[in-house]
Amino acid sequence: MGFRDLLGKELLFFDGATGTMLQALGLQPGELPELWNFTHAAEVQSVHEAYLNNGSNIIKSNTFGANRLKFKGMDITVDEVVGAALKIGKAACAGRTKAFVALNLGPTGKLLAPYGDLPFEEAVDIYGEMVRSGARHGADLILIETMSDTYEIKAALLAAKENCDLPVIVTLTFDEDGKLLTGADVLSAVAMVEGLGADAVGFNCGLGPKQMRRLLPQLIEACSLPIVLNPNAGLPVQRDGKTVFDVAADEFAALMQEMIPLGISVAGGCCGTTPEHIKALIEKCHGMQPGGRRSCDLTVVASYGKAVVIGGEPVIIGERINPTGKPRLKQAILDADLDYICRLGLEQLENDAHILDVNVGVPGINEAAAAEKTVLALQAITSAPLQIDTSDYETMERAMRLYNGKPLLNSVSGKDESLAKVLPLVKKYGAVVVGLALDDDGIPATATGRLAIAEKIIARAAEYGIEKRNIIIDPLALTISTGPDNAAVDLEVIRKLAEQKIKTIMGVSNISFGLPSRDAVNSTFFTLAMEAGLSCAIINPQSKAMLDAYYAYRALKGLDEGCTAYVKRFADSGNKVPAAAVSEYTLRDAIVKGLQEQSRLAVTRLLETEKPLDIINTQMIPALDFVGNGFEKKNLFLPQLLMSADAAKAAFEVIRDRMADGGAVEKGAAVVIATVKGDIHDIGKNIVKVLLENYGYNVIDLGKDVAVEAIVKAVLEHRAHVVGLSALMTTTVGAMEATIKALRDVCNCRIVVGGAVLTQDYADSIGADHYAPNAVSAVGYVNEALEK
Repeated sequence: MGFRDLLGKELLFFDGATGTMLQALGLQPGELPELWNFTHAAEVQSVHEAYLNNGSNIIKSNTFGANRLKFKGMDITVDEVVGAALKIGKAACAGRTKAFVALNLGPTGKLLAPYGDLPFEEAVDIYGEMVRSGARHGADLILIETMSDTYEIKAALLAAKENCDLPVIVTLTFDEDGKLLTGADVLSAVAMVEGLGADAVGFNCGLGPKQMRRLLPQLIEACSLPIVLNPNAGLPVQRDGKTVFDVAADEFAALMQEMIPLGISVAGGCCGTTPEHIKALIEKCHGMQPGGRRSCDLTVVASYGKAVVIGGEPVIIGERINPTGKPRLKQAILDADLDYICRLGLEQLENDAHILDVNVGVPGINEAAAAEKTVLALQAITSAPLQIDTSDYETMERAMRLYNGKPLLNSVSGKDESLAKVLPLVKKYGAVVVGLALDDDGIPATATGRLAIAEKIIARAAEYGIEKRNIIIDPLALTISTGPDNAAVDLEVIRKLAEQKIKTIMGVSNISFGLPSRDAVNSTFFTLAMEAGLSCAIINPQSKAMLDAYYAYRALKGLDEGCTAYVKRFADSGNKVPAAAVSEYTLRDAIVKGLQEQSRLAVTRLLETEKPLDIINTQMIPALDFVGNGFEKKNLFLPQLLMSADAAKAAFEVIRDRMADGGAVEKGAAVVIATVKGDIHDIGKNIVKVLLENYGYNVIDLGKDVAVEAIVKAVLEHRAHVVGLSALMTTTVGAMEATIKALRDVCNCRIVVGGAVLTQDYADSIGADHYAPNAVSAVGYVNEALEK
């Protein structure tokens, strides 16, 4: 039987850790585990066999970091590494029943653009190379694991789906608050993964079983896929100079036994788990029923950091990024003035929009290219989900492909051509799609006619495997100036669909086209539509009448406990931006919002009357502090932090250019940073670098996979008072400890450490002065240390 035949039908078991097991067999700190596929094949096979002998069904190939970035400059190919790993895995499984080899794909170690320097399509190609090789060499399934960035997850998943037909499991690494590195919560990340066609989803690494138990209910509620759970054996601690994990085999098994009945289909372990852990797990849990697939009726639209559930309270979709009747926006689209478009988006969000409609359809442009740039620009400065609004099929595909999350697509109609062209794209990219109640004969005059088209769209979508929950029907509001029954027909369609639990959406303002005082008609119709069951309203959120109707409706329906939001709206009403305005931002606000062009304009204005250092101290540093505090409190997320840093950098560049001598602002104290020997994962380090430079420090970035001697030499050469060290993998934290010992022998510098595998206790045990769980914490410590 194949893996798909068993998944969800009987409880399956992964193996445990590979890296820590190889370390026990002699893998040295900083040594690449994947090279052992050539030099220590027997030892790698013995690890696989130890797990299989204790009952594991699935072993992970020794390919976690087998991407071309890791082996750049070496006389070795990805195909050779993957082929050697799978040869070992297949040999270990030979002669066994229900034993499978998973091609193990870990993170690239890079942050994807626009936040980092790895283009999305290059990431897809990197993973595609690994997947093709894995499929060629006999992998039974693909495991995309230890993922903390939704964009990288999407790249890996698309690569898997486009390059093989193997089952795909995705496991994500959340922190204890249920957040990925780039800000996604469980719902937003899982909605995207399920939409893109994974066969199973779950958690691995970062947390032990106790911590994962707290997040498990969110995962169960968020999706219908079989669930995988591969926790660490607790959190790492340092004892007698070695990294150990503090949950023993019996305790690990008992904790997993409690969770499996909640809905787990595949169970195993990650860092610190041994064959003894997996043996104890299987002995306690063998024969238990798997969770399998579940019914899930959530309609979720998500970005990299925010999910909007459609079907509860009415959802507001901001309509202003649509050039129809907007000459200024039309010109901005033609000029690729993304700054103006981003400000339009931000102002709608500040005025309570939940989702932004994005339509860049202007005659004479390459709409697909314009949509691609606009989606990327908006997602760089806001975590709000987007509605991709176009009738052009190429634009649909390019925008959805590059969208970071689970998009809302507007739209498909009942026309046969539209159904045939759009629905395959919706399926591939996992979108929620708007279905228009029109067909080749136009828009029916009656509710019955429009409902029939809705049924056709839903039925045709089902043929592609698109669930009803991922379809939202637009009855299409026609102006009452041309038909007195138009409003009544729309309301009847909404009511009938609501009775069938089908979600609805509508461009509300179309009802008043051609009439004076349109807001009066629109706001009244909006209220009637919400009462009829309208799920989503495409409106101008900067229309006072529309938002007043929305908040009044929520209060009247008991959706606003204590009328809190209603009262707050009118207390804050003086701060709302008028619909016609697109404001210029202060330097502080431009940095906070991550707007580079606005930052340049604002600092240019300030330089006419203020001194550069005063601008830095009174505007820029407070803005960065505000963003940093928001990041630590988890009100802001990594992409917003990085965009703010880039906006501050843009302002600094203007200041440098305006200095009387044409030179740069004098650099501050030296700080040396590096990712330690053997580790190529430099995301955290690069974030710290950007922030430190914006605070004026002279950052000496030694890069990744840096030898102990090189770090010591740089610290002495630059007389650095602070050193920052980063490591992601358990197999490389030993190199961090060795670096700290070497530094202590020659200088008095302060040492700050960070990385996914570290904890405060571990940092203390290896002699670090400060443990930074995130980049902001690292920068705060540097500020404090150098002040002293």
